[in-house]
Amino acid sequence: MKNITLSADAKLIEAARERAHAEQTTLNEQFRRWLADYAHTRERMQRYDEVMAKLRGRLKVGRKLTRDDMNER
Repeated sequence: MKNITLSADAKLIEAARERAHAEQTTLNEQFRRWLADYAHTRERMQRYDEVMAKLRGRLKVGRKLTRDDMNER
């Protein structure tokens, strides 16, 4: 594993460390996750598009959804 040096505001770093600690992880681990996510975004989107293409036309709701139905969370 390679080391890198980053610069950021001291208060921001401390807040990030506190959050990582609250999540029972480290700032280093959170950065590694972010970096992997950032580096592989295009691949994830491609897999998503492939799955959606396979599902297109296969799922049936049983009735026509209204705009409110589709936006309901």
